[in-house]
Amino acid sequence: MLLQANDSMVLLIDIQQKLAPAIYETKEVEQAAAWVLQVALQLDVPLLATEHYPKGLGHTVPSLRELLPDEAVLEKIHFSACRDLTIQQKLAALGRRQIVVIGTESHVCVLQTVFDLLAAGYQVFVVAEAVGSRTPENKQLAVSRMQQAGCQIISKEMLAFEWLERGDHESFRQISKGWIR
Repeated sequence: MLLQANDSMVLLIDIQQKLAPAIYETKEVEQAAAWVLQVALQLDVPLLATEHYPKGLGHTVPSLRELLPDEAVLEKIHFSACRDLTIQQKLAALGRRQIVVIGTESHVCVLQTVFDLLAAGYQVFVVAEAVGSRTPENKQLAVSRMQQAGCQIISKEMLAFEWLERGDHESFRQISKGWIR
């Protein structure tokens, strides 16, 4: 199945100030997450973000927080974002069937959220470059397990090209600038 911008939303899971330094290749994960958020904003794809126990883990890292509307950032205590009634209601209110998940940690909060989203009937897509764990082994195991459960594992470029649909899309040039390094 292909992603469609008008039926998608992005869910950023727990890339927080006190946890981020412990994540393997944290800079790369944070940059990929920022890129996904920027593309979503350019294409009017709704955003939600969670902060797991912010008293202990801090708030969303500043480079990502500045891209998020205040009302899009929600506190959670369960590992799965879907166990919180407020988050369930926000997801349902958006009326989007496709949820793009990014964040940390891949093998804990991301994995448990993905499983609950799949069980709730959502089409779930995880951007491989924009998820992370403290060890590469945990990330790899989580990505494999999510894929086996029916989650689509995608790259940033897959996401962008599917949302854009056409080479003559008005946002193509602006978004494609981020592909050249």
